[in-house]
Amino acid sequence: MQALTQTNFQFPNQTGFYRGKVRDVYSFDDRVVMIASDRISAFDVILPRAIPFKGQVLNQIAAHFLRATADIVPNWLIDVPDPNVSVGHKCETYPVEMVVRGYLAGHSAREYKAGKRSVCGVTLPEGLKENDRLPTPIITPTTKAHEGHDEDISREQILERGIVSEAEYVQLEKYALALFERGTQMAAQQGLILVDTKYEFGHAEGKIYLIDEVHTPDSSRYFYADVYQENQQKGLPQKQLSKEFVREWLIANGFQGKEGQQVPEMSDEWVLQISARYIELFEKVTGQSFVKASTEDILQRIEENIKGSLFSR
Repeated sequence: MQALTQTNFQFPNQTGFYRGKVRDVYSFDDRVVMIASDRISAFDVILPRAIPFKGQVLNQIAAHFLRATADIVPNWLIDVPDPNVSVGHKCETYPVEMVVRGYLAGHSAREYKAGKRSVCGVTLPEGLKENDRLPTPIITPTTKAHEGHDEDISREQILERGIVSEAEYVQLEKYALALFERGTQMAAQQGLILVDTKYEFGHAEGKIYLIDEVHTPDSSRYFYADVYQENQQKGLPQKQLSKEFVREWLIANGFQGKEGQQVPEMSDEWVLQISARYIELFEKVTGQSFVKASTEDILQRIEENIKGSLFSR
């Protein structure tokens, strides 16, 4: 199976290009084209092997949830001309990511286990164990880094530094919590628990837009609801749908993105296992069957579909 590692297109009227950890982004006057590659990152490091169909999974889940939340907040999406591609409004990005947590898991659990009782300025109660539900969902923002690691930051620090105005930040908080509530409801319908997720926002012509991806395995963590209580009572790990299993594999093999550490070798079998997990997540989260796009001439397919979307009007 072929995987989409990167693109290097040159479109008419193209004004810019940016390659992120996972997406290749092409800019035009008032539009942006995001191509979801099959690259996979963990601990803010792009891993050496791409994962077949991962980009399609991310792109189609994001489109599914952007359409399902458009009544809460305007979003950037205009068109999905290809399984790996979304076209949308060009926005100025807010330099913070709004991370919403409903449970003590992942980064917050590791911080809590290390003895910290405050994450991003939010106080956590005593007596919690990993994967416990929090009394109420909390927002733990991070600065959005173009390179290197995103960093935890508090609401107070964001306002003190003038990173986002208070009026805008209050609105971002409201949007983030409302989106998390909708995501929680949609997950429950599929027998899942939305554990935590991140939202990115931008603005254009005085209007706030939800941008990037929403409720995908790269931006979110899900537990299976049917075994959650039993696993918590027995102190067992939660069965989850996210890329946390990739992080756990890396940690078990001595890699956490720290200086001097080497990414462990990813076998063909492991790559295909990751691919299968992403497809499983698509089907479980959306309730739809996953239809694999053709992997023959991926680049030609994508380029033709983008041109058809942008220049056929």
